Amino acid sequence: PVTLNMGMAMPSWYDITGLDDRSNEECHGILQSRDTLRSILQSEHNCDKGLPYSRMALAGFSQGGALSLFTGMTLDDKLAGILVLSGYLAGAKQFKITSGLEDTKILHCHGTSDPMVLYQMAKKTEEMMKEKGGTDYTLKPYVGMEHTIIPDGDILPPLKVGEGECGNKEPSEMTVKELKSAIQRAGLGNKAVGLMEKEEYVKLLQHHQNHQNSKY
Repeated sequence: PVTLNMGMAMPSWYDITGLDDRSNEECHGILQSRDTLRSILQSEHNCDKGLPYSRMALAGFSQGGALSLFTGMTLDDKLAGILVLSGYLAGAKQFKITSGLEDTKILHCHGTSDPMVLYQMAKKTEEMMKEKGGTDYTLKPYVGMEHTIIPDGDILPPLKVGEGECGNKEPSEMTVKELKSAIQRAGLGNKAVGLMEKEEYVKLLQHHQNHQNSKY
């Protein structure tokens, strides 16, 4: 049950009693939801391919954006970035940025005409995040947009999701270890069976990248 929904049940990450600063201090249930996301990220990290946290990002709309922000900045490990779409800082009373995560990249996109989560709340969230130690918080206003999302090709690049430990290296610049890791992440493990020389790994990865780029 959600208080703001007259106490009736609805899909929700946590209870919403209101959308003012005081109401957002508690947000009962947000810690349990945070732990659910934490468990999912940990599973991805501990799987056979061992996806590093530096190649993961959290993103969400409205309440999902609020939970992404709350979760991403209270993890033990730093993510590639956090994308907040028409969201806000929830559970402020319980929120504390984990030491070492202060410079996590955060992009907050918000409509200036949002009637549900007012743009004023987005500005307040930006202020609170900086007060709490966040150093890489970008608030991007969308003039006239209400509580919705629109296609925007500029959203993902600032987060630099997917660069990982190899950064922007070309295959020819990678070490054999980096090449093998990149090949596994690309799902090319079967095609790499029997390869011995670095040049062979480079050729396989370059061919895959060229094929992917030709789709766009």
